[in-house]
Amino acid sequence: MTAQLAKKLAKIKIEMDEDFACKFSLCKDRKLTIDDARVEVKSFQALDKHGFLINWSDEGEAIFHYKCWELIVDSVKGKRSTSFHLNDTEKDMIHEAWKTAEYHDSTEHLKQKAYQIARIILDSKYMIAFTGAGISTAAGIGDFRGKSGKWTEQDRSKTYGAKAKPSRSKRNFIYEELRPTYTHEALAKLIEMGHIKYLISQNCDGLHRLSGVPFDSLAELHGNAYHERCEDCTARYERSHAIRTVQGGNALKKCSTCGHCHRSGKKCEQPGCNGYLMNTIINFGDNLESEVLDKAIYNAKKGDAVLCLGTTLRVSPANSLVEMGKQPARIIICNRQSTPCDALCSNRDSKDRRLGARVYGDCDALMSEVMKYMLPPNELEEWENARVDRMKVYDSRRK
Repeated sequence: MTAQLAKKLAKIKIEMDEDFACKFSLCKDRKLTIDDARVEVKSFQALDKHGFLINWSDEGEAIFHYKCWELIVDSVKGKRSTSFHLNDTEKDMIHEAWKTAEYHDSTEHLKQKAYQIARIILDSKYMIAFTGAGISTAAGIGDFRGKSGKWTEQDRSKTYGAKAKPSRSKRNFIYEELRPTYTHEALAKLIEMGHIKYLISQNCDGLHRLSGVPFDSLAELHGNAYHERCEDCTARYERSHAIRTVQGGNALKKCSTCGHCHRSGKKCEQPGCNGYLMNTIINFGDNLESEVLDKAIYNAKKGDAVLCLGTTLRVSPANSLVEMGKQPARIIICNRQSTPCDALCSNRDSKDRRLGARVYGDCDALMSEVMKYMLPPNELEEWENARVDRMKVYDSRRK
């Protein structure tokens, strides 16, 4: 099945769903299509929904037109007077949902931005890409701060435990079963073509390396689940399986900063070195590897444009890299939520021309449009159809 056919089938499936409509009961035109601008939210699961003006799902989810969501939020925050009244529980639900609301621009708007972004990529002399968990959600990995993100769910259960139904258990994934998304492959292709000079990632899923991004073109700030590093000589090894750490025995040694054991139980293979190998995952409390961070900083400072995909840019010190390049910065951001760097996308040059671009939505949807301007139609079709063969290669590199 080609990528284009898969997209069409997914679109038909969504639009046939009767629940795909604005959930504000006072909306005059509840109709929505997958091509429309919309806001998707998730709040806590209310035990009693009597008198609600929003048709929340049993899981506390809802979808709205942009204008309907803005009206509801403004009403709750007292920014404008309205003819409707939300009860206290529903106001609490709105407050919670607002924190992680996910925005999707219309397909028409996304296509317009894709052309603008392609021009920035082509004009750039040293473009940097910066990626977060949002580019891997299509591969089956949950994000952290999305409406159903890991930290979002934990915060929600702590704050609203008395009002909410018990949360469902989170879906697990197996690292070895994950495969690169369209965005991973597009970035690898743009690096191969020389349009992107360096990629900085907060992800540790190994999908950038699997998709073909060269080691010397990549800084994985939070480690790589498939990499081992020697405690003594710092030699690195890339494996075909995710690294498991020891849970006991002589090799067990808890990290002084995060409290976890990083050792895999294996020994270094370098001549004359018998050091223990350890995973490269950065846990809370751990410092980033200085070598990796230094390379990221070096390349970030050389950058004249930054393509940020699937990240809320809220984790320090990683987020500071976005602004390290040449000024005025040309910043492109695509994700579903707001970020502290959104205003940078509106930077203008001396002739008052906008330098960056901001897109709300899925990275795969954006990058599939951007690639239409990066490759001739026949080459694009050939490259997209070759994903079937690339998948076989990916499979051969995972155990």
